[in-house]
Amino acid sequence: MIEAQGLTKRYGDTTAVDGLSFAVEPGRITGFLGPNGAGKTTTMRLILGLDHPTSGSVTVNGKEFRRSTHPMREVGALLDAKAVHGGRSAHNHLLCLAQTNGLPRRRVGEVLDLVGLAAVAGKRSKGFSLGMGQRLGIAAALLGDPGILMFDEPVNGLDPEGILWIRNLMKNLAAEGRTVFVSSHLMSEMEHTADHLIVIGRGRLIADCSVAEFIARNSVQAVRVRTPQPDELVAAVRRVGGSVAATGDALVVHGLAPDRIGDLAYENGIRLHELALAHASLEEAFMELTAASVEFRAGGSAGEPAASTADRGDRVSTGGVA
Repeated sequence: MIEAQGLTKRYGDTTAVDGLSFAVEPGRITGFLGPNGAGKTTTMRLILGLDHPTSGSVTVNGKEFRRSTHPMREVGALLDAKAVHGGRSAHNHLLCLAQTNGLPRRRVGEVLDLVGLAAVAGKRSKGFSLGMGQRLGIAAALLGDPGILMFDEPVNGLDPEGILWIRNLMKNLAAEGRTVFVSSHLMSEMEHTADHLIVIGRGRLIADCSVAEFIARNSVQAVRVRTPQPDELVAAVRRVGGSVAATGDALVVHGLAPDRIGDLAYENGIRLHELALAHASLEEAFMELTAASVEFRAGGSAGEPAASTADRGDRVSTGGVA
């Protein structure tokens, strides 16, 4: 279990992580979300003892991780898949990690098989594709058979088969009772993978709840309607205070429940071919909630700055926040 209490990290005058308190519990996949510059990678580095908090604390199984006597047996982490000596083979890279952490040699072959790299175990990692490098980083995280796994952008560079593989791997690890903490910018992947979400913006906690709760809280209920009489339906909906937007061959109605729309259609002699709640996606809910926390925004025309002056004031120098 990972627990943070008032966790804060400042770089000079910039606060990268601001009073974060949360718990990452075993037996489920916890997604860690936030816009670029929100402080996700800094938070993960603080958990692993790679950076020291300015104030507050974060513990792994009740103690600071830097005090662990067998770190790879306790936590497996993938923060930067490129952090590998390019001249070493995949096998030798993992063997070095195993030997320096008191892990059995046989474990190297086991994790290479698990991540699908057994056939290239003798090849130097500098020749690996991005996806192969990710698999090697995941193998290193699994090497100590730890109870806690931390992954930062684990599907980066993976093909569809690889994405499905890592998704199922994380689900299996959580089903075994392990703690799985995963940061990603791919909302569609998190929607299929995570059980729980911790969302931060500008270093602050803005949500800590289940995926279903997050979507329900941060999206406006809409109803999808298909009818051969769209003009009549639009007029009827607007007369009672609803709003309508066209999308493809359907209408999306806001402000009215499905049964109210059905009654309106019946009262006005309007035929309906479809009437259903339009469920918001995790991406839509995320964009709605974090709109005020986005650090970089596209300019209105070529040559305009992508970030506002206020945004630039919250930016952290290289190596700080991600």
